[in-house]
Parts: sequence; C-alpha cells; structure tokens
Amino acid sequence: MTEEYQLRVTPQVASSEQDLKAWLSHEKGLDVRTINHVRVLKRSIDARQRAIFVNLKVRVYINETPQDDEYQHTEYPYVGDRPEVVVVGEGPGGLFASLRLIELGFRPVIIERGKDVRERKKDMALITKTQKVDPESNYCFGEGGAGAYSDGKLYTRSHKRGNTEKILNVFCQHGASTSILADAHPHIGTDKLPRVIENMRLQIIRCGGEVHFQTKMTSLVIDKSIAGDERVVGVKAVDLVSGKELEFRGPVILATGHSARDVYRYLASAGIDMEAKGIAVGVRLEHPSQVIDRIQYHNKNGRGKYLPAAEYSFVTQADGRGVYSFCMCPGGFVIPAATGPEQIVVNGMSPSNRGTQWSNSGMVVEVRPEDVENDPSLKNNDLQPGVLGVMDFQERLEKSCWQQGNMRQTAPAQRMVDFVNNRLSYDLPKSSYAPGLISSPLNFWLPSFISKRLQDGFKAFGKRAHGFLTNEAVLIAVETRTSSPVRIVRDKLTLQHVRVAGLFPCGEGAGFAGGIVSAGVDGERCAEACAERILHGVNYYLR
Repeated sequence: MTEEYQLRVTPQVASSEQDLKAWLSHEKGLDVRTINHVRVLKRSIDARQRAIFVNLKVRVYINETPQDDEYQHTEYPYVGDRPEVVVVGEGPGGLFASLRLIELGFRPVIIERGKDVRERKKDMALITKTQKVDPESNYCFGEGGAGAYSDGKLYTRSHKRGNTEKILNVFCQHGASTSILADAHPHIGTDKLPRVIENMRLQIIRCGGEVHFQTKMTSLVIDKSIAGDERVVGVKAVDLVSGKELEFRGPVILATGHSARDVYRYLASAGIDMEAKGIAVGVRLEHPSQVIDRIQYHNKNGRGKYLPAAEYSFVTQADGRGVYSFCMCPGGFVIPAATGPEQIVVNGMSPSNRGTQWSNSGMVVEVRPEDVENDPSLKNNDLQPGVLGVMDFQERLEKSCWQQGNMRQTAPAQRMVDFVNNRLSYDLPKSSYAPGLISSPLNFWLPSFISKRLQDGFKAFGKRAHGFLTNEAVLIAVETRTSSPVRIVRDKLTLQHVRVAGLFPCGEGAGFAGGIVSAGVDGERCAEACAERILHGVNYYLR
C-alpha cells in the first residue's frame, strides 16, 4: 500500500529518510516498522521567515517496496537504416533533438565544431595556464554546449512550450540524480553533467546515429532548382583536424548556440532572414557564500548543517529597463567564457554539492536593439546598425573588457560599494575566478546606460536585503552571453525558416530558448516538426 502526504518539516527532518519515517509515525499515526520507503516527489525550502521549513510531497510505501524506477523511461529504437537528419551543434538543443528523432524513427547525424566533453575540459584548464582561449573548444563550444561546464541548472519558466518533465526524466535515464525530479530548482552540477551528456551521446551512437566532433559547418546546401522555392538539403563542413571538406545531406536542425558568431555572419551574407534581438548585459557579482546564507536564512550563523547554499533572485526597473539577477550560482565559481581572441566574458557555475566559499550571479541590464543604435556614448564607434548590431555591440564590449584586463584573461573587477559610489577599488577580495582579477573602474568604461542602471539596481537590492550591498562583494566584468543577439525567423507552426524549407532554427542560438531545459524542449519540438516534414516528402531527403 502507498500513501501520499504533503509535509512541512524542519530541514533536519527533511535531510534524512529515517527522520522522515519517525516524523510520519508520530504525526500521521503510522507504525514505523511498516514504512519500508519514503520517496520524495516534490521539495522546496520556505525561508521567508526566521523559522525555516522544507515543504515536501512524499509517497510512503507501507508493507511494500518500490517496484518502479523514480523516472519515466523512453524507448530508443535502432535507426541506422532510416532517413537522415543533420543536426548542427551538440548542445542541449541538438542532443534532445537527436534523441527525439530516434524516438520517431529517424537517424540523426550530428556535427559539432568542438571536442567531446572530456577533451573540452583539458582545453578549458589551459585558459588559466596560458591566458589564451581555443576558439573551437572552450566553455561555449564543444559537446554539451555552454551548459555542460556552466552549472547545469534545470530551472525554467517555459512550461507552456513543451514537456519539461520529459527533459528531466531523460536526464535521469542517462545518469542524473533523481533529485532533479523533486527539487523546485533542479540542478545537476558542473561536475556531474558531463558524464550524463556523454551517456546521451553513446545512446545516440548505439541507436545508429552519428556524431562528428571537430567538424565545423561552413555553409548550408540550398537547392534553388524550383523557381521561387529555396530548400536546404544539407550542410557543407570542414574537418578541423585534417582540413578535409565534407558534405552531409538531409534536412537541417540548426542548434549552434548563442555564441556562434561566424554562423550568424554566414547566415546574414547568405540572405537567411534574421532579426536583431534584445539581450541583457552586465557583470558577475560574487559574494562570500556565508554573506548570502546569512541574508537569505535570516541567521547570523548562516545555513547550518542541514540547509544548502542559499539562492537569491532580484529584479527591479531602472530608467525604463529591467535590472535583474541571472543564473545564480550558490557555492560556485566564476569562469572565463570567451570564445575567441581579444575577448573577456565571464559566466558562473556550481558543482553538485554547491560547496565553495563563494556565491555568484549575473547582474544584468536589459538591452534592446534601439539602445545600441541610439545611445550617445556609442556614437562614432563604427557599430553597424541592423540585424547584427547587437552582436557587434557585444563584441566591442568584450574587447574593451579584454583591454581593461591587460589583454589577458585577467578580468577587470571592482568592489560593489565602490562601483555604486564611483570609486576605484585599491584592492580586491579573494575570488573564485581562476585567471585572476585586476582592479578597474567599471563605472567609467562600461556604457553609461548599463553602469548607471546597475548602480540604481544595486541600491534597490541593498534596501530589500540588508547586507547585500557590501564591499565584501566584487563585480567581475563582463557578462554579455545571456542569450542570442539575433533571432533566426521561423514559422510558428512548422518551425521551419519562414522562407527556406528544410531549415529548422533551434534552441538558444536561434533565439527560441534561454537555458538547458528550454533548449531541450525546443530541440524536441524541432525534431517533431522535421519528422512531420519528412513524412510528407521522404523521397526528397533520401540520398
């Protein structure tokens, strides 16, 4: 027999199955000897008051043991002899598109410009040692995409776009902890996610799919044989190791991620319809994790033994634009996320235990295309208006940051209160950012429409959370890769490009997702749309 209960318990009780059994016995009148297992279905922390509680939904197994897995299985058939679909990019969008294609009976052929998830790690370690970035293998490019080594948070608000629960279950099937099914803000962790991604790739290969690493798309193959009709029938690529030119045939799911600027430039030159899109730009704000724990848990001693590193979420308006925290990483690190020379870009990540002495978050300002075109401080800087204008702005800001960082990966930084008060920081606190920090007046060289709004936002957040605005915290520049600076225009129903058939712009890089789960959902949707297209004209795509 099983029973389900909604519980409100202390963190200590929530931390142990034995304590939960004892609590259920006392509060629900159950014989503890008959409780064989307690499965947590939902978990969230209520820290609004000084007395902190954990809200749980549990399933109690009485006089029986669970016979089912905690996650739902997906069956993947062999598709080695089925019609092929080219998937460009092996980030979450591409991975979930590929797995969904297999479910539907189609053979994914993945091309990925970067290396496999294990080899990527070696190249990222070299950034700190050499102060240089491999433009094809870094925190953004390679197996798993930007999410693989930048935290692995699985929280999303995109529930209306598709089956987010399916995404979490697929992760569990490939090795993620089943705790992600229960937690209000699920998180795999940078240390655990790479293995899960590797398992997903091995699943694709076992089912007859292909994965080509260090294989970079150079162009789409477009069939213009029918008057007034353009169709993508494949991609041209280059093997980055041998230099050999390759061609892959089939409809194309384009899931290249938000940092593939060479792809955006190619698409613009090829006349593939795109539009400029708003982004968010700012800094990484890093506090000692104890400071955030004390604030969020209303306790001078911090989180104690049974609570995780505390999270926060702030949002306000400043001069008509949103200012907000983004990708909060409790107990995490700040990482170098540039994808090429003459760039400094920062991001954040957390290991699964969220156990470091720092907590960081992006603190960003909403930037619209018209802000880039109209701000007086950006005049006479050769920024090109139009579809790539926001991307050009990103690049200019990242180069300015690199120059301020002594033309290395050492990041410009400023203490939080110093920034708000327009003061230079004469020293900087210890930081998790491995390449190192350099004191810099961010308020002076950041565009004024960003720096002034950040200052106003920090003042507002400091009023809401006493102790948040502190010189123990440091701003690390610059956070620019919050989302894609363009949207590749597609039909809302078919998910194909509005003008070029057979091209399915997908995920974060196409401007239709914002994180691992939403990219995975969009990948599945694109796979379904692509399968539907093939079923209505399969001969067109066969070799």
